[in-house]
Amino acid sequence: MSQPLIASLDNSLLTLTLNRPAKKNALTHKMYSALVTELRAAELNPAVRVVLLHGAGGNFTAGNDLFDFFSLNLVDMDETAWQALPVVQFLRQVVMFPKPLVCAVDGVAVGIGTTVLLHCDVVVSTTSARFSLPFVRLGLVPEFGSSLLLPMLGGALLARQKLLLGEPFDTSEARALGLVSVVCEQENALLETAREYAQKLANLPARAVRTSKQLINAHFRDQLLTALDNEEREFLLALRSAEFREAAFAFIEKRPANFRQFE
Repeated sequence: MSQPLIASLDNSLLTLTLNRPAKKNALTHKMYSALVTELRAAELNPAVRVVLLHGAGGNFTAGNDLFDFFSLNLVDMDETAWQALPVVQFLRQVVMFPKPLVCAVDGVAVGIGTTVLLHCDVVVSTTSARFSLPFVRLGLVPEFGSSLLLPMLGGALLARQKLLLGEPFDTSEARALGLVSVVCEQENALLETAREYAQKLANLPARAVRTSKQLINAHFRDQLLTALDNEEREFLLALRSAEFREAAFAFIEKRPANFRQFE
């Protein structure tokens, strides 16, 4: 059975490949655990100067695997147990990661597949990539600091549209929102292009790169950590809600969700 996360270190560049192509690389707790392990090791390993994250099989990620999430006992979970979840640890690890993080995006980037881009240093995307933030549609709330960072980058009006409606949007809109920094016109050259940018970063003075990233992030770090706390608290409450249960069953039963019943 293939590994759902593949890690490869070459010339100071650690490439992390989400490897569930049959599921559009939907993220499971096992994958989050592996990501946290790799990022923690990369932070401490002087041989790693840059991390590149991408998805196998023509998609970045379809977001969280809902069936995997259904396996959790969310109703009885307290905040301590919530903080111990691999997905929550992953959020914190990425936010505090001191080395450059590059993402290569094609296909779908759903939910956390879009919000993770807010924390990357370079994001390379194909023209055909599709992004979405469907949290409200699932009876949930924004995560990964998106309630703070998206308005900061793209303006409050556009951020509200994307976060409240949750409708898919294309690469040009993602670039306007500040989610994409480089557009790759040739889809078969995506990974090569992303590696070129990652290698440029790896070839720069490592201390200067890390310190510069720290200085840039320091201006909003406290706000971001507060936003994460607030989002995580509300996200846990939302996961226990009747609205989320309705959205989840509608997804399983392949029918439209009926939220008007809760009025």
